[in-house]
Amino acid sequence: MTATASAEIWTCELGLVPYEQANALQEELCGRRIAGEIPDTVLLLEHPPVVTRGRRGRGEAPPADIPVVDVDRGGRLTYHGPGQLVAYPIVAVEDVVGHVRTLEAAVVAALAHEGITAHARADEGPDYTGVWVQERKIASIGVHVRHSVATHGLALNVDNDLAPFATFTPCGLDGVQMTSLARELGVAGCPRGTTCVGRRVAHEIARLRAARVRVVGPARLAAHDRPAVAAL
Repeated sequence: MTATASAEIWTCELGLVPYEQANALQEELCGRRIAGEIPDTVLLLEHPPVVTRGRRGRGEAPPADIPVVDVDRGGRLTYHGPGQLVAYPIVAVEDVVGHVRTLEAAVVAALAHEGITAHARADEGPDYTGVWVQERKIASIGVHVRHSVATHGLALNVDNDLAPFATFTPCGLDGVQMTSLARELGVAGCPRGTTCVGRRVAHEIARLRAARVRVVGPARLAAHDRPAVAAL
């Protein structure tokens, strides 16, 4: 059965979470979304320093001094660290490419609220997936879909250290310049922080999916209540 988007999107802020722990939570919630126990859900968090390597980056050499995790999302290598917003939408999708375009549009809209003009580069090929400020990349996107439910999502540089990106080839693009919200605003630290920016991104994802946001705590994610939506 094709997954159907829910009218309500749960949004949960988790703070700093080790990558493996967040990945296990995604898998659990994906199963529960497929079973109809929860509606579409967006996790907002940060990771300790880690490089993740997507399906298209298996043959690429990662940096030697940062932990590396191979993951089932699309895309190549990217870096996560404190100060970077990570959003994992665990949502029903009918069109994978359309879902990726929605995530790009949500980030572009969220950055516009911060006074930054950004854009997607979908017409230039899969290596250019993500969000850019002129020729500088500010957000990376990679997803995986199982039984019409997407996991993984986006990483938006807010005020994180950008130096680790120079230790490998981000997105498989030689010479790509990474940027952040703080760098584009010209401040030492982003006054909004990942929490406020994350809420705006979640709002934009919900808006583009014609859904309403409901903020829930981590305990709600662990609760096994009656099905919230029809099983997929």
